[in-house]
Amino acid sequence: MNDWLDKLDREYRHLKAGQIYRVARAFRDYDGECHGEGKTFEFVGANFVPYHDGLSLFVKREAREEQIRLQLHPEEQQDIVEQLEVYLRPVP
Repeated sequence: MNDWLDKLDREYRHLKAGQIYRVARAFRDYDGECHGEGKTFEFVGANFVPYHDGLSLFVKREAREEQIRLQLHPEEQQDIVEQLEVYLRPVP
């Protein structure tokens, strides 16, 4: 495993590393990328950078590692982060 992966939080709110999640409500991340309803991914870990109120969710989608960047500001993705369980639901 990569050294940087070892530094990630393996849990964030309801997300747990190794669990598969489905996007239940579409959203746009900090980079403007749309994460459409129905897409699935495996949660790898999270990293929070307090200086910028930045939250990065690291996921695996179709064998590729991806980073979903969110910012905890009202004009950005704060509402998404505060309701993350509404947007991302575990796949049984």
